[in-house]
Amino acid sequence: MFDTRTEAFTEWTAPRPWSQPYDVQLDKHGEAWTGSMLNDRVLRLDTKTGAFTEYLLPRSTNIRRVFVDSSTTPVAFWVGSNHGASIVKLEPLD
Repeated sequence: MFDTRTEAFTEWTAPRPWSQPYDVQLDKHGEAWTGSMLNDRVLRLDTKTGAFTEYLLPRSTNIRRVFVDSSTTPVAFWVGSNHGASIVKLEPLD
């Protein structure tokens, strides 16, 4: 992330090796959501604390493009499953 006021970059390392994030979107709370191309996990990053929450998907997906629906409560994460010819919706319980 690039802060235009301080002209400084902030980077976060994914909690697992081989996460391979492809696309990232922010939700209404400023949390960053991404999906892994290799390990079938969705990551949610709290950009204020640097804490990650991981969600393991039930089957192989090869996530590319992601969509975060901030109009819902809780925020919903949508992704197409390249390996399953399906659409996956994730609703966090916390």
